[in-house]
Amino acid sequence: MTRQIRSLPALIALSAGMVSACSSMAPTAVEPAYLESNALDMNPIQVRMNTEFLEVAIDAYASELSSDDRSRIRTFVTGYVKKGHGPLVMSLPQASSNPQLAVAAIAEARAIAWEMGIEYDEMSSTAHGSGSPVSEPLILAYQSYEAIAPNCPPKSTIDFSDVTSNNHQPTLGCSVRTNLAAMIVDPADLLGGRPLDPSDLQRREVILEKFRKGESTASVRSAQESGAVSTAIR
Repeated sequence: MTRQIRSLPALIALSAGMVSACSSMAPTAVEPAYLESNALDMNPIQVRMNTEFLEVAIDAYASELSSDDRSRIRTFVTGYVKKGHGPLVMSLPQASSNPQLAVAAIAEARAIAWEMGIEYDEMSSTAHGSGSPVSEPLILAYQSYEAIAPNCPPKSTIDFSDVTSNNHQPTLGCSVRTNLAAMIVDPADLLGGRPLDPSDLQRREVILEKFRKGESTASVRSAQESGAVSTAIR
């Protein structure tokens, strides 16, 4: 009997062809996105920039802002302190039935903002309404950001009995992202980190010196600050 021996290059080529054929024919339910990302990445939180503004009407017969208008300005500035980005814009109406009050209103709005901790370089002055046939209001504005939660598909639309693969379901991680979008204080943080405040170098040196001496680096508490249970209930 004659035994035929194939050359090594021929065997390698044959093996490669068989592996290629098997890999191309093997069924798979794994999506490329499953291998390239995680569940949270597939349910991202979108961030939308909004313009918050307040209009304060200028009374043609008044000599100063009303207490209600002052309260509205304070409430608006409070919103700027909590979620505002960029300058606090104050726009003077160039077309006004009471130009003197319009100028005084801008000055009072700046004074209110200053009292609430807004520096003057954080305020921006501009004008609007040139040539308007009607009396324009005083306008305050600033930019804010809003977190938009992902649109989670209803659980009833998911076939949890489908075990054709180990892929995660499209609902996995969506509730986590939805809760985060509702809880995050400043959605602008999702666009990038804010600069850190300067560190306390003096405090760092104190802690480092205690560490070198083998001393406790914890803050010393007084008896009143102790978390021990009172003996009065024992």
